[in-house]
Amino acid sequence: MTETTFTPRVFSGIQPSGDLHLGNYLGALKRFADAQDKGVQSIYCMVDLHAITVPQNPADLKRSTRELAAGFIASGVSPEKSILINQSQVPEHAQLAWIFNCVARMGWMGRMTQWKDKAGKNAEAASLGLFAYPALMAADILIYHATHVPVGEDQKQHLELTRDIAAKFNHDYGVDFFPITEPVIEGAATRVMSLRDGAKKMSKSDPSDASRINLTDDADTIAKKIRKAKTDPDALPSEVEGLKDRPEARNLVNIYAGLNDQTVEQVLADHGGQQFGTFKPALAELAVSKIAPISTEMARLMSDVTEIDRLLAHGAEQAREISAPILKKTYEIVGMVG
Repeated sequence: MTETTFTPRVFSGIQPSGDLHLGNYLGALKRFADAQDKGVQSIYCMVDLHAITVPQNPADLKRSTRELAAGFIASGVSPEKSILINQSQVPEHAQLAWIFNCVARMGWMGRMTQWKDKAGKNAEAASLGLFAYPALMAADILIYHATHVPVGEDQKQHLELTRDIAAKFNHDYGVDFFPITEPVIEGAATRVMSLRDGAKKMSKSDPSDASRINLTDDADTIAKKIRKAKTDPDALPSEVEGLKDRPEARNLVNIYAGLNDQTVEQVLADHGGQQFGTFKPALAELAVSKIAPISTEMARLMSDVTEIDRLLAHGAEQAREISAPILKKTYEIVGMVG
């Protein structure tokens, strides 16, 4: 069997669950905007089909999907340079997911950490969609023959399953049709932690709004949250090793590095020896300069969602030019008539 050479292509998706925050920006949106100028075709997706694996209010889902699209655009992801879609407008995602439901094994799905976490003790009451979620995620990626996927640490297991599904499909049908997709994990702040507890990931579900910087926060709110962020009494070290066992200090340094396109080492070279009374105002000024314009642009876009809807419809047309031929060939390989 001749090995296929796949054209480099990036795919990534974010669930439209509302309340975008700094972790979404540094862990995903900023990286997407930076990557689109590297000459590799990129497809970015609001995964609204994934969202309904748990109950959703329809009006809230529409608003969250549009707000997420506004967040992509305001963060610098250009619909002219990248393909921006919501998943449900490209039916090939769901169609390929059914094929993959028949390739993946029950045991594979049952071992998924997120299934265990989200289903909890009452797995019998969880939706079939939640159980099959990783097969749809594999379809999201492979319907475009995506070769690279930017992922957070918490999604690595799902991407491993995507690779397993691609390998099993190729083996079962004696083809080299789907690529074995590579994860892309990079950057100083791919995992942003709570401003109130450096051991917990920044999350919209945290009851304290002070634990996160929302992309809808204004400049004063951003600065106030940075000033009140939990720290320790010691000065910043000059070496990375000095951040060990100092989770809050490490988090603030990571955030500074991520916002300023620096390594942690560079931040400590510039700010090592400073007390937080000096470092926090510098971080607040930096955060306001980067995040406040995003908040303003998101508000402008959300004031009239007609443009957002137009851009998503255009993105779906572009996406289907790629996905439709891949699905057609998949059906031929499987033995479908038509």
